[in-house]
Order: sequence, then structure tokens, then C-alpha cells
Amino acid sequence: MAKNTLVLDGKSLTLAQVDQFLHGGFVRVEVSQGARSAVRKARKFVEKLLKEHRPVYGVNTGFGKLANMRIPDADLGQLQTNLIRSHSCGVGEPLPVETVRLAMVLRINSIVQGNSGVREQVVDALVDMLNSDVVPFVPSKGSVGASGDLAPLAHIALALLGEGKVWVKGKLVGAPGALKQASLNPIELQAKEGLALINGTQIIQAIGLRTICGMRRWIKLCDAAAAVSLEALRGSDSPFDPRVAAIRPHPGHALVSRNMLKMLKGSQIRESHREGDDRVQDAYSLRCVPQVHGAARDGFDFVQTIFERELNAVTDNPLLFPDDSDVISAGNFHGQPLSQALDFLAILMSELGAISERRTEQMVNPDLSNLPPFLVEGSGLNSGLMIAQVVAAALASENKVFSHPASVDSIPTSANKEDHVSMGVTAALKARTIYENLQHLLSIELLAGRLALDYHKPLKGGKLVEAVVDALRKRVKPLKQDRVLHEDFATIRGLVNDGAIDAVLAKLE
Repeated sequence: MAKNTLVLDGKSLTLAQVDQFLHGGFVRVEVSQGARSAVRKARKFVEKLLKEHRPVYGVNTGFGKLANMRIPDADLGQLQTNLIRSHSCGVGEPLPVETVRLAMVLRINSIVQGNSGVREQVVDALVDMLNSDVVPFVPSKGSVGASGDLAPLAHIALALLGEGKVWVKGKLVGAPGALKQASLNPIELQAKEGLALINGTQIIQAIGLRTICGMRRWIKLCDAAAAVSLEALRGSDSPFDPRVAAIRPHPGHALVSRNMLKMLKGSQIRESHREGDDRVQDAYSLRCVPQVHGAARDGFDFVQTIFERELNAVTDNPLLFPDDSDVISAGNFHGQPLSQALDFLAILMSELGAISERRTEQMVNPDLSNLPPFLVEGSGLNSGLMIAQVVAAALASENKVFSHPASVDSIPTSANKEDHVSMGVTAALKARTIYENLQHLLSIELLAGRLALDYHKPLKGGKLVEAVVDALRKRVKPLKQDRVLHEDFATIRGLVNDGAIDAVLAKLE
């Protein structure tokens, strides 16, 4: 088996593998033989139930409020097809293809545990589509995150039927022709299969995991950016003393303090004002970095733990237990664990952005920085970073609005049968917006820090601080006079996402 093949068995998918998949590290997806055996076993159990004519929700009954309606055996396949067609009613901007592909991986990994009851051909259809250039078109809105992500997952299933629209190499085309061109055969659903394809949390997971995997880099960058700003403002390294962390033993606090000291080690700027500085304390946005960033680190660990658990979870309904000859209607499709964690993620990212904006203000405000106003030569004629700080303020305040929790909201659906929902996709989409805003906020802070440190020459900051700033200086010019800063922000964001600062971040915890 090729080294760059992702093998799904329903039990061992990791966050590291998800990250690798999102970055193109796997060229193929396959299902293990053990998982295939579990799929076949569960399907035999479904067929046994059908022969016994036992009423089983979603197998030979209607859905939701219609669960008490018995469906004739001759119509069971049509029941599943109708389910997919009727539920393919999402709205809004389409999800990125990376998100859709990840959702398909996650759905396969859940189904192959052998509690869902689909035929092996359905699994193969998902795998074959993943290994092709065909990606289902999935609108981003329409899920309340309970009874699973029904509408968006239905759009994925619709493509398997050879209906609806799909993406092929960036173009939106009709599914029938695209499947034919890719030598993919549309499937015909049988009992239980439509429900098994759509009754799960995989859209919440996929949107959330893309943000979580991205934040694994950017949450370290928060510490690096704070260290650059502290040097720019000639701040003190005393708040990062390990004795301070030891008497308030939050793990994230100690971790961030260590990172800050690593970044500042060897600083000529710090040594230049260690004696004779009449300032007693720095502003909170510098002095409280371990407390604020540290709390975010502890929260982020919690969020990752929740999502790691969900990677290998079965989240549809009803659940089949072939070894016990039992079927249980339950609520594993409810997205509350994920929704709640995503709200926590939104809050911690919002706070990281808020404190970043405050550090930017400290650097551009001459009353606070002892640097040229707005970090530009010839201020007055030139505005420098005046409006860059305004942009940061706008983003920080927008993040506060998006930090309102979705997981405390609920609205009854399906004629009040499904009377409490998680709003998990809403939580995931909100968190994604905050994550994107945070990247902009940190890019603005890094631009300010890069410009500010030029005014301290020939003194240098810490070795790692200088490594970050040198990477920025290669692509971002000094600010001698006003220019379009939008491009500078985009350049810095791109540098981070392309790994230009990864060598520094690798030295941080």
C-alpha cells in the first residue's frame, strides 16, 4: 500500500492525519479489510430485520414526525432516494471543496465501524468519488446540527446518485455528465442507506477541523507577534518569569511564558533599558500575555480533545448492534459537544484578536510608544498605520459579535419531534469567520512590529524575534510614505500560511 494513502478503519483516524489530508498529504483514500467486514456484517443484520418485518426507524418507516408511518417493502429503496432529494435543500454560499472532501472522509470513517447498515457498494461509491476529481456541491447553510447535518450531507449523497451539481477542477457542472466522465457509476439506494449517509455531524466536524488545524500554527504565532510587539515597545520580560506561573498553575500560562522568554532571548533592546527605565509596569496587553494567551492555549487543548474524540465516533440513527441483534434509536447525531466546543474556540480566538489590536494601538499611538506617530516618516503629510489600527478595531469588534454562542440557541423542527438542536454548523461558520479575522489582526500587528523595530536600530531584539522580523523585511518594505497597506497585510498573512515563519514556530510549544 502506498505511503501516501489514508486508510480508514473507523477507529484510528487522528487529528494529525486530518491536517495532512487537508494539506494534500494523501493522494488516495482506502478502507481497511477489517472495516469492510464490519460493514458487511451490519448489512446482513439489516437484511435480517427486513425479513422479520420488524418496524425499524428509517429502515421501513418514515422520518421525523412521520416515524410512525410504515412503508411497504417494495418502496424502501424509493423511500431512501426521496429522503436525499427532499433534504437537498441547503442555501447560501457553497462550502469549499476541501471542507466537502473532509466531510466525506469523516462520513466514511463513521459508517465503516459497522453500526450504520449500508452496503459495501455505498462505501465504495464514496471512496471512488474521493479518489476522483469530482466533489459534490454543498451549500453552507441549512443545518441545525441535530438529526445530523441533514441538508448539507444530503447534497453529498445526491452527487452519489448522479444528481445535482458537482465541482470538477474548479468548475461547477452537472453531476450526471461529471460522473460519466470520471467513470463513476451512480448508486441506487436501498433500505437504511440514505439515512445513514446524512444523519451525522460531519459538516460541523469538517468546518471546525479546518479552523482547528489552521489554528495550530496561528495560535503559536500569537506568542511570536506579542514578543515582536513587546520589543517594539521596549517592554519588560519580568512578567514571564517562571516563578509567576508556578504560583498560578494553569498549564497554558507557563507554556506561553516559556515561549515569550524563548522569543526574547538575547535581546539587545531589552538590555538597553533594563536599568534606569522609569516605567514601573507595562500595559496589560503586554504584561498579561501569559494569562490571556495561556487561557486560550488551555481552551484550545480542550477543543482539540473534543474533536479528536468525534473523529472515530458513530453519529447516525438508528444504531445497529449486530452482535446483540439489537437496534437502538438514540441521539448520537446531536452536535452539542462540537457546537459547544466551537463556541469556546470562537471566544478564545476573539480574545486573542482583541489583545492583538491593543498591542497594535500601543505601537501606532505616539503618546504610548515613544515612536513616530503611526510608524511613518513625515507624519501629518502621511497617515501611516492610522487606519490600519481602525481596521484592526473593526475586526476585533466584529469578532465580539460572532462570539455570541450558537450552542445555547435551539429551535424546534420536524413538527416538534426534533425539539432541541445544537446549531453546530452555525457555531462552526462563526468560528471560521473569527479565525479569518484573527489572521488579519495578527498580520496588522506584525506589520506594526516590523516597522517599529526599524526605529530601534542598531539594537536588535531577541534572536527569534529578529528571525520573524527578517522574514517580514524580505517581503514588506519600510514605510517612508503612504502606500496601499492592504497588500502588505495580505503578504504577511500569506507568509505565515506558506510556512515562512515555521522554523521559528517550531521552536515554540
